[in-house]
Amino acid sequence: MKLEEFRVYQLSMDLGDEVWFVVLKWDDFAKDTIGKQLVRAIDSVAANLSEGYGRYHYKEAKNFSYYSRGSLYESKTWLTKARNRGLLDEEKFNQMMSTIDDISVKLNNYIKSIGKTKS
Repeated sequence: MKLEEFRVYQLSMDLGDEVWFVVLKWDDFAKDTIGKQLVRAIDSVAANLSEGYGRYHYKEAKNFSYYSRGSLYESKTWLTKARNRGLLDEEKFNQMMSTIDDISVKLNNYIKSIGKTKS
């Protein structure tokens, strides 16, 4: 299976793009503080998945998936700060958090499956 076929990877790539285009509209101070941190965190989700996938060893794939999960949860913090500081409206915040929750479930299922062989 190709990396691009993994639903968790697709969702994290899409959310990364969505966050990017939201942050582009912020003023310079917001972009430089919360924006950069948020974009780096959310982009790191897909980046770590792809790095682990490319290592071809299940232990490394699992480790990079854990990094991906950490970045996903970091993104929740930055989204919350953005909402609390008036950079995101409640609707966009809730939609992005819902996507993160969906990615989280899929990512945890992926992590559980790494290293298991089919009988």
